[in-house]
Order: sequence, then structure tokens, then C-alpha cells
Amino acid sequence: MQFKDEIKKVETRLDEIDGDLCLPETLKNPSRLKKLTGERSGLVKIRDRLCEIFAVNEEIDEMSEALESGDPDLIEIAKEELPVLKKKKKKFEDILLILLLPKDPNENRDVIVEIRSGTGGEEAALFAADIFRMYSGYAQKKNWKQEILDSRPSERGGFREIIFSLKGEGTYRKLKFEVGVHRVQRVPETETSGRIHTSACTVAVLPEAEEVDVEIKPDDIRIDVFRSSGPGGQSVNTTDSAVRITHLPSGIVVSCQDEKSQHKNRMKATKVLRSRLLVKAQEEADSERARTRKNMVGSGDRSAKIRTYNFPQGRVTDHRIHLTLHNLSGIIQGDLDTLIDALIHDEQERLLAEVSTGIS
Repeated sequence: MQFKDEIKKVETRLDEIDGDLCLPETLKNPSRLKKLTGERSGLVKIRDRLCEIFAVNEEIDEMSEALESGDPDLIEIAKEELPVLKKKKKKFEDILLILLLPKDPNENRDVIVEIRSGTGGEEAALFAADIFRMYSGYAQKKNWKQEILDSRPSERGGFREIIFSLKGEGTYRKLKFEVGVHRVQRVPETETSGRIHTSACTVAVLPEAEEVDVEIKPDDIRIDVFRSSGPGGQSVNTTDSAVRITHLPSGIVVSCQDEKSQHKNRMKATKVLRSRLLVKAQEEADSERARTRKNMVGSGDRSAKIRTYNFPQGRVTDHRIHLTLHNLSGIIQGDLDTLIDALIHDEQERLLAEVSTGIS
């Protein structure tokens, strides 16, 4: 009976969401539309698991009655079926428990990814370009839409900094674990003695904010325009198309120069600023979240690492979950599912442990 009641509650909420999704005002509001469809998708999964548990419970009850029937044939069947059914029920309950775990408030958001070269000079910039290509390859495999918002290329084809957005199902849920310092160990092209160098870059993953999430008052920002520059600082444009926005209350500065249009650069810079302000607001509301992000991003120093890419040995090691994979070439091309799925599983195990001990 309990599962019937829970199924009915979920179906009632699904009916409410379906009604809201048909409203003209919802269809005109992309943010609300995305929120409702995300909630609906999660509830459908919960309802389906509840139905599975309800059905298997009924089968278990039938087999339990068969054990008490006195019929030798029925008893024999029940003895064979009950262990299988109980195992199936446990599997469904474990899946349901994971679905009911506390959700990250940014679960269904798109993301803005910032990659910056750290320790290692030009080699670090080249590694930042490799990491960018890794995420680009992963985005292609997931059919996500990618847009470069800003970049500062280095003289040899790397990136001092590159900022880009990714839109699609599961972007934040999949990429939130990439935040931190990524370290590379390899022989640079310029190294004649064959000595292995260690370099690093930092990755930040920001949940993309909507206009309704963060209000940016005109009086709170200063906008400067300047000419775009390329590797080495040389000017690559004859007009002042590059834009720098300073948010005066927070001190956050965002610049964008990738577009030839000042208007487009301003729009992209505003998008990045809005997302940084959203993260800042969320971190201020949750001090533990702030400490975690600060510790993970660090300064770009080689010692503060979350993952190491060792080219001579062809391996990648994620130091948080002590996982080593000998598939570096595939990972650099975007084969990230094994790594990311392991990180998601680790988070789920931690949350389950917290729930079981009454910590949430």
C-alpha cells in the first residue's frame, strides 16, 4: 500500500508539470521550461522504480504464500524464485535510493568552462590546449553545443586562457568534477635532452546563469573597450572591439575579444560575469562549497593536483578516487566516460554513506 501511495503522489506531480508545460507563459520562458522538464525527467525515473518495486513485492508475496501452501511443486518453485526476486528488489531499491539522494542545485544547468595555464610556461599553455581539445571531443560525443567565449592564445599554439560554454543534457552533472588542477608529465617538443617536464593548468566549471538568476545593475559595472590582441600582445584588430567589464561591488573582471563585434563581445562577457556572480552567491551561502572550490582550483601550482596525465607511460591518474587508466590517447581525444562515471559513483557512495549515518 505504501508504494501505491508514493506512486500516486509522483503521478499527481507529473500531471501538474504536464499542465504547466502546456501553458503559453511556460513555453515563452526557457528557464522555467528547462527546470520543469528536468524535474519531470527525474520524477519519471522515480515513478518507474517505485512501480518495479511494487510489482516485485507482489511476486514475493505470492511466492511466500506458495511456501505455506503445502503443495510440494509450488514449494519447490517458491524456493527457487524467492532468492531471485529478493535480489531483484534489492537492486531496484538501490537505484531508487540513488535517485532520491539530494540533488545539486545546478544539476540541470549548462556550463561555462574556464581553462588557464599554470606552472610550466609555454608547455603549460600547450597542455591547456590539449585539455580544451579533450573537452571538445567529449562534447562532440555527447552532442553538446560548444561556443568559445574568450581566449588568449600563446605564441606556439597553446592557450594562456580559454573560456567556452557547453549546452546540452547533463553538462554540469558530468563536468562538475573537472574543477581543479590538471598536471601533465611529458617531454616538451623543445627539450633536446629528452627530460620529462611537469606542467599544469587549472579548470573551473561554472553553472551558466540565466538573467532571472542574477541581476546586474548598470550602475554596478564599468565597461572598457580596447583593441584585441593576439600571441605576444600584438594587435589583431584595428577597432576597439574587445570589451572588459568590471563588476564594482565584487571586483570581478571579465574580458572578451574573440568576436570582431563589440556588441557580441559585450554579450559574451556579460554571460561569463553573470555565471561568476551566480557561483559567488552560491558559495557565500554555502561556506563548505566555497572552501571546496577554492581548494580544488588552487593557484595552478604543480603540487595541488586532482589529476595527472603521464604521456611517457600513457596513463591518467585521478588522485581523488585513486583511479589509474592506461588510455591516455583516448582520454585526450574525449573518451572521458570511464573517469567521469567513476567520479559520479564515488559521489553517490559518499552521499549514501552520509544518509545512512544521518548526515546530510
